[in-house]
Formats: sequence, C-alpha cells, structure tokens
Amino acid sequence: MTSLSRSSNAFDRAKGLTSGMKRFARNRLGSGQSPIVPRDNVASRAMVLVIAIMTFLSCLTLGGVTLVRDTATTWQTQISREATIQIKPADNLDMEEALTKAQSIASTYAGVRTATIVDRSATVRLLEPWLGSGLELESLPVPRLIIVTIDPNTPPDFESMRAELAQSVPQAILDDHRTWVDRLVAMATTTVTIGMAILALMLSATALTVIFATRGAMSGNVHVIEVLHFVGAEAPFIAREFRRHFLVAGLRGAIGGGVAAIIVFVVFSWWSSRNLGTPEGDQATALFGNFAIGSAGYAGVALIAVLIAVLAAVTSHFTVITYLRRIES
Repeated sequence: MTSLSRSSNAFDRAKGLTSGMKRFARNRLGSGQSPIVPRDNVASRAMVLVIAIMTFLSCLTLGGVTLVRDTATTWQTQISREATIQIKPADNLDMEEALTKAQSIASTYAGVRTATIVDRSATVRLLEPWLGSGLELESLPVPRLIIVTIDPNTPPDFESMRAELAQSVPQAILDDHRTWVDRLVAMATTTVTIGMAILALMLSATALTVIFATRGAMSGNVHVIEVLHFVGAEAPFIAREFRRHFLVAGLRGAIGGGVAAIIVFVVFSWWSSRNLGTPEGDQATALFGNFAIGSAGYAGVALIAVLIAVLAAVTSHFTVITYLRRIES
C-alpha cells in the first residue's frame, strides 16, 4: 500500500508539473513576452526585403499584362471599325472616276456606315513625313484610299464586296484588316500568357523563400520548439506563432513592394501625359496609350500584395505543422 501511495503521489506531482509547464508555455507565448521567432533580426529584415522585391516585380508584371491587354483591346476595336479600299494608278485610268465608283459600291452594302475618299491634300499630308513637302501626286505612282467605316456588330459581306470591286474596278484592293486583327489577338494572348506564367513563377519563388526562412527560424529555435511541444504545447498553437510572425513580415514587404510599383506606374503615366507633343511621346502613346493601368490595374496590385502576405502566412503554417508531425512520428 505504501508503494502504491508513493507511486500515486509521484504521478500526481509529475502531472501537476506538466500542467504547470503547459500553462507557463501558453502564458509566456500568449503574452508576447518571449516570441519563438525574433521579430527584428537580420534574417527577418532580409526576408521582408526579398518579399518586397518579389511583390514589386509581380506588380510590375501584372501592370504590364494589364496594359498590353487593354491596349490590344483598344487596337482591335479601332481596327474592326474600319476597312480600306486602295486603288493603284494605272495607264488610262481615271482615278477620280474609279474612286467614285468604288465609293458607291461600298456604300450599297449593309453594315457600311460611311465610305470616305481620302482627298489629295490629305494624301500629301500622309506622305510628307517620308517624302517631304511639295509633292505632286500625278508624277508619282501613289495609290489613293477610301476609308470605309463599318458597324462592328453587323459587318458587311467583305467577300461579295471584294468580288464586285474586282469586277468593276480591277485596280481596287479591299483590306478588311482581318490579318492584322488575328495577329494582334495572337500577340496579346501570348504576351498575357507569358506574363501570367512569370507571375506564377514569382509567387512560387516567394513561397520557397518563406519556406526556407521558416526552416531557418525553426533551426535556430529547435530546442525551444521541441521542449514546448513535448510539455504539451499543441502543434496548431506553435504554428500560429509562426503564422502571425510571417503574416506581419509578409504584409510589411508586400505593402512596400506594392507602393513602389504604384509609384512607378504613376510616374510613367505622368511622363507620358507630359510628353504628348514629342516624337517619343507620340510613339509611346500610339503603342500603349498614356501608360495608365486604370482602376483594375491598381486593384490588381492591392490583390497581389494581400495574396503574397497570405501566401507567406499559409506557407509558414504548413511548414511548421509538417515539421512537428515529423517530430511526433
């Protein structure tokens, strides 16, 4: 009986000691007095910097993809609203009569809003940047143009129009810009696909960075983690400490990188609006508009920042859980 009583007392003391250590661990960590992961050391600052850089590059990629997509949509819309009839000079050809005949043929088709002849003065202005001023169109084999404005919702029958023009005005060539539209759509689709693939790679690199940082933090505090775990601190509790730390670090880096990306977009938009009168500005505006990514682009930047912060927290959580399960097994 005496031995049983002693064993029972020892068991109670061990149980009480274990419960006391559990309460101590929870109170100690829960009060924030001694966090498992140091909040401000060289490794943490380096990880915040890496996350900021990855966020900055990810936001630039997303903004570039948004800019290309919006510009391609604008080009496609503008191109699909017009077609061009080109009449080449030929011997014994009355150019004005041929232009009038081609204009009347195009105007008869349903879906054609207007058919406008580009007059001589407008043609000269189009050629001045390449051939200089004072041109005489009669002395040069310069084609004349007819701009056909169409309804993009109900386009005309271009094949029938092309056949009728070829029969009535053999020198006329109808260009409905379908080849350019198809190439533009293919280019935009390829660019967007490549940009999204690069964005996915950057997010994957960010997740790997957080995994290595989490493992490094755990390696530096492995004895503390093992003691806490063996005295009763649950795996979700320890993982929550890491998750909170990396969520805050991820938010700091993501906000810094996102703000830097927004500043870049604002500066480029300001630069393009200030240089509209210069040749460089005109060329950039013709290609990309005014470098404005719009509200959708800025919303995407904010979404990327939040996504990277959440990714850092979730990645660290599962890394810790996996490590603690390995200890248990």
